Amino acid sequence: MGAVEPSLDQLLEERKRMRNPLVPIGAFMTAGVLTAGLVSFRRGNSQLGQKLMRARVVVQGATVALMVGTAVYYGQHPWNKKPDSSV
Repeated sequence: MGAVEPSLDQLLEERKRMRNPLVPIGAFMTAGVLTAGLVSFRRGNSQLGQKLMRARVVVQGATVALMVGTAVYYGQHPWNKKPDSSV
């Protein structure tokens, strides 16, 4: 019985997670703060809701900054190739 080989999509998805391990965490944090803010608005605590909405913007901005930072890093160093020694 042969082992099942992973598809190209699975390999690319795994590589993305290795390159951007903090982006999914930032996305979940953004969703969590957003949910908490909406719940506090619903319960009538508008001051806490405003603070949480501001916190959401900060967390969302940090997540976008991580995405841009890793895109710039891997744009300059694609696939971490070794320098060409023949030059």
